[in-house]
Amino acid sequence: MKRFLIAAVALVAVGGLALQASAWGSTGHRLIGVAAVRALPDEMPAFLRTGAAAAEVGELSREPDRTKGGGQPHDRERDTAHFVDMMEDGRIMTAQGMPIDALPRLKSEYDAALLAAGIKVDDAGWLPYAIMDGYQQLVRDFATWRVLDAAEARETDPGKRAWYREDRLRREALILRDMGYLGHFVGDGAQPHHTTIHYNGWNRDTPNPEGFTTSRQTHGVFEGDFTARVARLDAVEAAMAAPALDGFDLRARVPAYLKTTLAEVTPFYALEKAGGFGEGDARGGAFVIERLAAGASELRDLFVLAWRDSADDSIGWPAVKVAEVEAGTADPWLAMYGED
Repeated sequence: MKRFLIAAVALVAVGGLALQASAWGSTGHRLIGVAAVRALPDEMPAFLRTGAAAAEVGELSREPDRTKGGGQPHDRERDTAHFVDMMEDGRIMTAQGMPIDALPRLKSEYDAALLAAGIKVDDAGWLPYAIMDGYQQLVRDFATWRVLDAAEARETDPGKRAWYREDRLRREALILRDMGYLGHFVGDGAQPHHTTIHYNGWNRDTPNPEGFTTSRQTHGVFEGDFTARVARLDAVEAAMAAPALDGFDLRARVPAYLKTTLAEVTPFYALEKAGGFGEGDARGGAFVIERLAAGASELRDLFVLAWRDSADDSIGWPAVKVAEVEAGTADPWLAMYGED
């Protein structure tokens, strides 16, 4: 298995994996996940800073697409998590929709507000909540791992120490899975078509003074075949932004990230009209690399921020503070193993 995972990284690095799914296609999602993990700083746990972990997150970043088609109610909540359709000014769907900067605290409140504005929830999407939910889950994962790791190192009872180790390894597998899921939705948020009412050709029900394409092939060709042909890991890594970790506020950062992508919608259509995605035109490839790098940069930062947030968390039942367990002033056994 380890050899397979390392080989997967190598194949991505040379552009050898071209299997397609939806939402960036397999290549794009793999590249974002791999690049983000490979860029993690030394403060992150050692099990994450390996080629095998990068490849695993890259593979698992495809999972939200691969699980589609399970029927209802499975698909209702999951399929609409991949996008949020905004107008050019950042309002959801229509002029009556809320600005993405004013999202309600709960997704249920978001759904209700859309319905009150005459907007179908299925049409609008709820990508920002998918990203926030994935981030918060990863914080909980990291908090649990911190407690298990610290307890395992200090525990003198062989039976308890063995259980801590087993549970830590279980948590590491869950962390990779949840990093992959978060990576998928952050990656979707870097794809301009996942943030706009012009998600597959310019919306035919809106003004189109520039004469942009209305082809229903626009979305799939861009994020699938074209991206698989031009995207390379080394180029994505070279284009990644410096970490932006100061002044973090999850509810402000996610809308800001999606608005940055929304701003690339019109440039995409202008570039398509100018032939920038034609064979041999470097402009289209540069656009893809920039978008993939934006997704990888944001994902790397959210991984690091989740790790840092987890240090101030409490976990288990009865709850224990991570900081106290790591300092050796609290015994987490009942909180982790259970007392029933």
